[in-house]
Amino acid sequence: MPYLIDGHNLIPKFGLRLDSEDDEMELVEILQEFARLKRQQVEVYFDGAPVGSAETRKLGTVRAHFIRLGQTADNAIRARLNTMGKAAKNWTVVSSDHEVQSAARVNQAQFISSEEFVRLARNAKQSASQSGVGSADKKLSPQEVDDWMEVFRENKR
Repeated sequence: MPYLIDGHNLIPKFGLRLDSEDDEMELVEILQEFARLKRQQVEVYFDGAPVGSAETRKLGTVRAHFIRLGQTADNAIRARLNTMGKAAKNWTVVSSDHEVQSAARVNQAQFISSEEFVRLARNAKQSASQSGVGSADKKLSPQEVDDWMEVFRENKR
């Protein structure tokens, strides 16, 4: 199930600082890993973008919406849910903000709190590391490299 995320509501739940210069990008990196591990679509909304910086960007597997100063991510999420119509029921909204949760409920979307999402993301990462999925490539021994080189040489013939 794809996710609509209230970014600034989620940032401190991961232990990140809202006053950090790169708080949004730090969260996007976490969300990219989550989206990759869970193979889910993720859209995150950040309000307070300075004039000229309000935009939607595809950052890897995450679509990040930077909402202009004077508007709110809450309203942008509500508008997105409204445009989805009946398809909203296939999405999960992530926010601990009761107004955002209410908008999800009205549009028949699922919703979870930011704290629940943090647990979900950490469990996904832990499961992946235990199973070896998504872990860094392991170094091959010199013998394994030679074996693979031989396989590739045979395929060229």
